[in-house]
Amino acid sequence: MYQPGCFAVPLIASRAFAQPASQQDSKPPVAVYGLDGTYASALYTAAVKTSSLDSTSKALATLLDVFKKDAKLPIILTAPTLSPGDKSQIIQELQRHMGGIDKGDTVKNFLKTLAENNRLVILKGVCEKFATLMGAARGEIDLTVTSAQKLDGKTLQRLESAVSKSEYSQGKKLKVISKVNPDIMGGLVVEVGDRTIDLSVSSKISKMNKLLTDAV
Repeated sequence: MYQPGCFAVPLIASRAFAQPASQQDSKPPVAVYGLDGTYASALYTAAVKTSSLDSTSKALATLLDVFKKDAKLPIILTAPTLSPGDKSQIIQELQRHMGGIDKGDTVKNFLKTLAENNRLVILKGVCEKFATLMGAARGEIDLTVTSAQKLDGKTLQRLESAVSKSEYSQGKKLKVISKVNPDIMGGLVVEVGDRTIDLSVSSKISKMNKLLTDAV
């Protein structure tokens, strides 16, 4: 039962579609930052209160896969000239990808809110931040490994094993996320939860440049 504007942040967290609250704690398990984090946290709270957390998680995971497979989607969502009709078509297409996963239309209503607020551009970030919240709820912690070139599975397993034995893992199960960023030139940037270990070539060059500048 969607009504324009009534799913907007910050009211999203308290409205919960006027349905009975779940016994589960509706507060997000960890803090996620940025505008996409604010929306992800609000959606998490609403999903818990409407007992649709599992289906919402699966729906957003499906949408995140769409972003990974369709390079044009982020470009389309950033277009400043999207009309209400365009936004409606985009939502319908995203719904088609979700199929019948979205129980209670929680994600559908959320997408409408993003469209009304001209925030569809942050949808990918919301999906990623929501995945972080779900991982935390399951006692997991993100291990994000960024490299200049794609790493093979064996290398990722070795990194996961090393980090799991260190204090960085905090004794939690690691969820490995591999990213590629040619800008780091070489080496690795390893993020464990909110901690970052920068072993990239670009970082070393930056530090060297600073030392040379300071010495002049």
